Amino acid sequence: MSKDRDDYEIGYGKPPRSTRFKKGQSGNAKGRPKGSRNFANDLDDVLNTKMTVNENGQPRKVSTQLAALMRLREKALKGETRALDRLLSMADERSTEKDAQNKERHISSDEMDILERFVSVHTVASSEEGQGDGE
Repeated sequence: MSKDRDDYEIGYGKPPRSTRFKKGQSGNAKGRPKGSRNFANDLDDVLNTKMTVNENGQPRKVSTQLAALMRLREKALKGETRALDRLLSMADERSTEKDAQNKERHISSDEMDILERFVSVHTVASSEEGQGDGE
């Protein structure tokens, strides 16, 4: 036996050196194939699948997601309290999301002043650099 094998204790968490991964070698070389399906992909496909619904006596192709929302609306309008509660809670969540998005987009006047000064300083600096190249 060589000196390395005598000094090295093999046991839990200490595999033999010959069975370890070599440098640059992965433990799962093939890995998960690209484009493989998962629950989120399958759910998106199911919700986006087109289906025919009758609206005012006319057939219309809509996504499954829209058809489900239309059915929920119909039940809520017919007086089913659970459907109405669910529809209103979804509307409230959507309203909260829209409010959050609008707040993110709002820039105060102080912030606008800072941005304008930044642009003016950098516009002047870049025009001065451009003039130095022509000389």
